[in-house]
Amino acid sequence: MVADMTTAGQTQEKPVGRTLFGHPIGLANLFGVELWERFSFYGMLTILGYYLYYSVTEGGLELPKATATGIVGAYGGLVYLSTLLGGWIADRVLGMERTVFYGGVVVMCGHIALALIPGLAGVAVDPGLVALGSGALKANASSLLGTLYEKGDPRCDGGFTLFYLGINLGAFIGPLITGLLQTQIGFHWGFGAAAVGMALGLGQYVAFRRN
Repeated sequence: MVADMTTAGQTQEKPVGRTLFGHPIGLANLFGVELWERFSFYGMLTILGYYLYYSVTEGGLELPKATATGIVGAYGGLVYLSTLLGGWIADRVLGMERTVFYGGVVVMCGHIALALIPGLAGVAVDPGLVALGSGALKANASSLLGTLYEKGDPRCDGGFTLFYLGINLGAFIGPLITGLLQTQIGFHWGFGAAAVGMALGLGQYVAFRRN
């Protein structure tokens, strides 16, 4: 009775965690890692087709143009198909948070292979690794973001808007950087920049992983 009277008329509030502009602090980390993943993915994809069909004197592999564009198209489709595998791994094996991390590691390894291994051998290694890694990361980063908000939280839509802003920003900047490097000093420098971008994303993710 006394306890009831003591709490009557009072509102019990849940403790509020750290926020950034009113959103959970973890949003900034996921924003960053997805920005760098899209930077690396679209930066590499933009110059890959040219690398496949440019002449050897221009630094390319001189494949038929139809073959080159077919490889790039199949590669892009494989990324989205691999999100199914990424979701399964997160649900059954690693969990979302670790799947995002290891997906980024696999993406970075794929870009490093394309930057360092010459010829078709590098092309054979890179698409498989990047497709699998991007699928794992892409499928789970957005799901992980959803766990930062309580059901019905009005901030959730705004959080996803900011998250997709990071995706679009990375997709815009990546091709500019890799394209500039490709035209100035060569294709493999552009592919290397994609690897560095993913490494930066992973470094930031690890540094703030506890959020």
